[in-house]
Amino acid sequence: MATEEVKSYLNNLVATQSLFYIKLHQVHWYIKGPGFFELHEKFEDYYDKLTEQMDEVAERLLQLGGEPYSTLQEFVEHSLINESPKDKYLSQTDMLKSAVKDFEKLRDELSRGIDLIDAANDDVTVDMLIAQKAHVDQVIWMLWAYLGKNALGK
Repeated sequence: MATEEVKSYLNNLVATQSLFYIKLHQVHWYIKGPGFFELHEKFEDYYDKLTEQMDEVAERLLQLGGEPYSTLQEFVEHSLINESPKDKYLSQTDMLKSAVKDFEKLRDELSRGIDLIDAANDDVTVDMLIAQKAHVDQVIWMLWAYLGKNALGK
């Protein structure tokens, strides 16, 4: 059985992924500019993939005896990513930079979870998080490249 620390981590990850899912919709709906068509579709891909990942984490948490957060209030209270209602007014470039920063927060949290859960000897959950981190790393690289930067945003 998973430790309380592992279950708490996974639950906070569900909250973070859930709130980020909503923020990615905001970009999808409000992005404007010369890249609108491709970015509108790309952000739909991103939030669809995030839905799969969030569901995977929630189901793993249930398998480990936890109870995933499932309300908007819980998502807001426990997410590492914050709501940003004013982001819908950002320029295309600033909106993308904001999204990348949130992906970077998610990446860092996945890295932390990999270390935490590896120490708890839960290979199944570690493998799940590694796969999710690999996807997030690729998204970060692609968005920075779209903005004319390297993978580190420089």
